[in-house]
Amino acid sequence: MSNPSYDSIAPSLELIEQIARETIATLPEPWREPATHVVLRVEDFPSEDLLHAMDLEDPFELTGLYEGIPLTEKSVSDQPTHPDLIWLFRRPILDEWAERGDVSIAELVSHVTIHELAHHFGWSDEEIATVDRWWE
Repeated sequence: MSNPSYDSIAPSLELIEQIARETIATLPEPWREPATHVVLRVEDFPSEDLLHAMDLEDPFELTGLYEGIPLTEKSVSDQPTHPDLIWLFRRPILDEWAERGDVSIAELVSHVTIHELAHHFGWSDEEIATVDRWWE
């Protein structure tokens, strides 16, 4: 999913979200439709509370996060307190993109999005590799 125009400017929060939504829209079935039910949020950085809860000091250490119960662990008796949620953190993603220098921003955002969806779906590394060739 390389688009040269994505790589000519520092992507905004909106562009990161657009790339993530394009990634979800192009997932193979049977994953595409269920992935649309996961709430997607894009912020510059994780909150201080989130960093503290994850025992992280450096906000650049976290490019994305899945909040929820993986589908492989959900029960019909579970009472959800909030919808499953994927967070993407723009500044750490941009930092990794700049450090790497060998992938497009679209490839990196897509990779982080799929990695977080993998937590939601309970995918193994082999299953992730069928969706994200970068994982091989």
